[in-house]
Amino acid sequence: MTGEADVRAKLTARLGELESRAGRIEAQLTKPMSADSEEQAIEIEGEDTLAAEDALVLKEMASVRAALGRLDQGQYGKCLSCGEPISAARLVLMPTATLCADCM
Repeated sequence: MTGEADVRAKLTARLGELESRAGRIEAQLTKPMSADSEEQAIEIEGEDTLAAEDALVLKEMASVRAALGRLDQGQYGKCLSCGEPISAARLVLMPTATLCADCM
């Protein structure tokens, strides 16, 4: 497998994981609330946490989709600010990186 194919496979797998996680969160958020007011207070707290987690998942999904788009356009691994290559080590740690170490 080429480096680009490997990156694409990893990003695609990560996107699948995130989509699954987002689906589970959505299912939890759409559950009806308990009739008990004390239980509702606990559920509301849990929903706030789930909503925050959902926002993070959606943000990461957007980053992964953008990285896949850069792969499609032949721009993956190039800094969006200066156009220089992003180091391989940085891309291994953060495959969705858009900036080189100097520009971040």
